[in-house]
Amino acid sequence: MNRPDNKAPADNARDHKYPAPNPPTKKPIAFMSWLILLIGLAALAFAIYSMPPVSEEAPIETITREGVVTQIQQLNRLQTVAFSVDTVITSERQGSWMKLWQDEQKGLFIARGRVDAGIDLSALTPEMVQVIQPDSATDSEALRKAAQNDTQATTVNTAATMPQINITLPPSEIFSVYLDDIEIYDWQTGAFGLMQVDPKILAQAQTMAKKEVLERACRGDVMNIALQNAQTQLQQLFAMTGAVVTVTTQGAGACQLPS
Repeated sequence: MNRPDNKAPADNARDHKYPAPNPPTKKPIAFMSWLILLIGLAALAFAIYSMPPVSEEAPIETITREGVVTQIQQLNRLQTVAFSVDTVITSERQGSWMKLWQDEQKGLFIARGRVDAGIDLSALTPEMVQVIQPDSATDSEALRKAAQNDTQATTVNTAATMPQINITLPPSEIFSVYLDDIEIYDWQTGAFGLMQVDPKILAQAQTMAKKEVLERACRGDVMNIALQNAQTQLQQLFAMTGAVVTVTTQGAGACQLPS
């Protein structure tokens, strides 16, 4: 009769009591995970910023600030007034989710503009200029009375022989609106400033600056000032000839650029 081998169970028990150690975890695995994550984020950012622009861009919102009249200059011509205006312009466009709102742009500008206004003499018609010749009988009586005083004779003689001129001026109008300078005070492009400056923001700011300059000049009564200056200048001009000149107006025109 064979006896069972008693050593085998002892060996098995010893094997269960002292299991074999696991192989050590490799540290390069964690490093590779971080590296793959960083590469993925970089690829995602590159894909976002290299995407072609969407067909419908976000509208540009432009806000103007109250303009300040810095100069009113009278000109010795029928372009009779020039308004210089300083104004602050804010122009911005909201970002899009496709670019994680990094394409949001906002600009702050300081604009200096000028408005020229006056009278267009090409609008004068023959009916607007009347010349009244002196009456010979009345002039002879005036000369006879003035002959008694030699100091007044020359003056009366000159006034009596000069015609009377009545001029009716056409309405005043705006000739031009200029932007002498526009200064970029601040420009923001997204949270990280990764996007390039959009020239449409500046173009929109220039357009709105011209409108604000014109609006501020209109509130400053530029049309009536231009009309009064033209009336005064014409009277002074014809006064040098010795003629009796009366200058009337048709009133101020619309404060807007000519179409």
